[in-house]
Amino acid sequence: MRFQLVDRIESIDRGKRIVTIKALSLAEEYLADHFPAFPVLPGVLMIEAMVQSAAWLVRVEQDFAKSIIELAAARNVRPVSFVKPGQVLRCELDALEITDASAKFKGAGFVGDEPVLSGRLDLKCFNLTEMDKRLAEADAAIIAQLRQQFKLIGGPALLGWEDR
Repeated sequence: MRFQLVDRIESIDRGKRIVTIKALSLAEEYLADHFPAFPVLPGVLMIEAMVQSAAWLVRVEQDFAKSIIELAAARNVRPVSFVKPGQVLRCELDALEITDASAKFKGAGFVGDEPVLSGRLDLKCFNLTEMDKRLAEADAAIIAQLRQQFKLIGGPALLGWEDR
């Protein structure tokens, strides 16, 4: 199962900064098992929301050249509070470095003006064909799906890419 933890991109400063939101609903499947009497967004999924947010900025900067962007390391992660159903998690990430194969970010998550999480993320970026040349079609399909998802969460409008 894969969780989509970016509902909307609020702003993009290409190559520098991204702000996204995730509205937490009681209907989220993982809440049934994660403290059933006290449902909250698991800390690991707050980190994943920041990773997914950072990955969108990397994709924009690299013009969707890589099919896979994944977490290589999370450093200095500091959970401060919980995100409960009915609240909106806002992820703010600043790029420290974006290269062809990796990216580094510092970021924080907020509910309103209150911080709930902060940390640094190291991401690695690659195509499946780097491991197996026969996976070129899979790379193309993943990138096409990501471009479609980017449209759904409002990315192209923020960049003037409505026709892409």
